[in-house]
Amino acid sequence: MVAPMGEPQRVDAVVLLGCRIGPSGRPMLAATRRAETAARAYREGIAKVIVVSGGRRWGPYAEATALAEELARLGVPDEAIVAELCSLSTHENAVFSAAILRRLGARTAGIVTCWWHLPRALANFRAAGVDALGIPTEVRDLGVQGRLHVATHELVSGWFDAWSRRREAALLAAADRLAGGT
Repeated sequence: MVAPMGEPQRVDAVVLLGCRIGPSGRPMLAATRRAETAARAYREGIAKVIVVSGGRRWGPYAEATALAEELARLGVPDEAIVAELCSLSTHENAVFSAAILRRLGARTAGIVTCWWHLPRALANFRAAGVDALGIPTEVRDLGVQGRLHVATHELVSGWFDAWSRRREAALLAAADRLAGGT
């Protein structure tokens, strides 16, 4: 389910998925749009906490750290931001974020990502046991070349998610330990 624009639904938490970070440590355009969407959801009262998910590093900068800084710049208070710094893929975003959501007592989550990434992201979060709905960034016309790029990206990333699921037991155990579980 994707949250219809203009009709915000309340969720226990928003999960902001990581995206490319520039060499300066500032989010690139797609990541900036994601942060703006998550900050708007926070300001509109959709959730009181934002889990920023993404351990992938771009040079010395981790996605979640750079996006947390962007959220703070956009007016989200530090106490409303929880960083997840272990994930390297959408599947791992879901597994590690789900463990944090359980620790926070959050049962529902709004997943913020690019509109073209939402179907795969929601499938991964639901498989991780999260009652998730999509909060897409602004839809932009990508043109033929851009649509081909994202279609190829999603196909390859879907294969990577499937490969990652083969390590599910180890990921779940690590996520629970890192989130403060048993």
